[in-house]
This record gives sequence, structure tokens and C-alpha cells, in this order.
Amino acid sequence: MCTLEKRENVFFLTLTGDDEHLLNLTLIASLRSVLSDVKSQSSRGSVLITTAQGKFFSNGFDLKWAQAAGSESTSRDRLIQMLELFRLVVADLLALQMPTIAAVTGHASAAGLMLAMSHDYVLMRSDRGVLYMSELDIGLPIPDYFMALVRSKVASVAARRDLLLRAMKVKAEEAVAMGIVHSAHGSLEGTVEAAVRLGEELGKRRWDGEVYAEIRKGMYPELRGTLGLEEKTIFFPLL
Repeated sequence: MCTLEKRENVFFLTLTGDDEHLLNLTLIASLRSVLSDVKSQSSRGSVLITTAQGKFFSNGFDLKWAQAAGSESTSRDRLIQMLELFRLVVADLLALQMPTIAAVTGHASAAGLMLAMSHDYVLMRSDRGVLYMSELDIGLPIPDYFMALVRSKVASVAARRDLLLRAMKVKAEEAVAMGIVHSAHGSLEGTVEAAVRLGEELGKRRWDGEVYAEIRKGMYPELRGTLGLEEKTIFFPLL
């Protein structure tokens, strides 16, 4: 599950507990509910910081739940259900009318890494945790919107190759060099503190949230199209 706390203009979305924060139907629904609350409570200067308790930021989809269905077709249906519902979380974050920051304080794998990369900034602790796209190792294809997200957020072809075609387990300093992560920090506390500083800095600019979201969507046209998000035209009086 996840919780929401607001401190002045900064929203803190926290994946709670010491488990792997597997993106099953329950957690995905909780994420969407919290993001809806953030959207409804937002104002100029709002910022979202997402982090997690425990060893994991998120270890991806709940594959054990899918495999426990009892038949191959039902297991496939369960996986497709998680994929389609999580697509909406990525869309929610791309359209959220405020800056977003992921403070990755533990392992982030597969869909868990996609959750982090759906934010504008990814900060990562360097003393624990790796980023890992496990699909090649476990024999699963990568969904279209995962591919669009990686192509949109990781500029280097070599970095994308290492992430997707080598299934490389990427540590924080490597992730910074590959352009996946904004900055690396020496501890859990240091990562969260850096996220708060960045959030406060961005919040002070008091940008119009609708304009911010439309510029973000315009930066990633492939991802926007894959997610089915419309581009809005915003009209303002002459300044």
C-alpha cells in the first residue's frame, strides 16, 4: 500500500512496509487513488516526491500472483491486467500538473524502475540498491509503453542497450553516467533530503501546473501517444 502526506507545498507519496512493493492490483489501485488526491489538492508550487520504505523501491509486477492462477491462459490474463492498469499510473504521472521526483532508496526492477522513471527527476542512493530490467532474464517481452518510456527518458543508445539487452544491474553512479538518474546520494536519508531540497527549489517557482504538464507531454511525444494522452492547447491573454 502507499500513503500520502503533505508538508507545505510538497506531497510525499510513500510505498509502505518492508516487502518488495510488488505492483499488484491492490498497490496499483492505491497509487492511482493517491495520485488522484494529489491532483485534487494541488496548487501553484506543488511538488510530488515518491519514495519507499524498506529494501525495495519496487520489485515490479506481482508475477507469483499471476503464475498462481492455475493455467497458462489465466496467468497471461492476470499479467495483462497488471500491465494495462499500470499503464494508467504512468499516464497519471505524465499528466500530473506539478514537478515529480522519485527518491529511489532501494532496488527498482522492471515495472518498479518504470515507476521511478515516470517521474521528472530520479534521485538514487549509492550505498544500496540497483536498477534492473529483468525481462530478458525471466523470458518476458517488454511492453510498448515501457519501451516508449525508456526511449523517451534515456538518450544514450548504448545505455538503452545495456539496460534492456544486457539486463545490466545498474548501481547509482553508473545510472547517473548513463543518464537514467539525476543524482546519487550516500544514504537513504541523504537521498530523501536531496529530493526535498530539489522539491522546495522547484516549488518556489510557482509554475502554472497545467502549462507544466503540457510542456512535459510535449517533450515526450512518443510516450504521450503510446499512453493515449491528448495534447491540449492552452490560450492565455497577451502579456
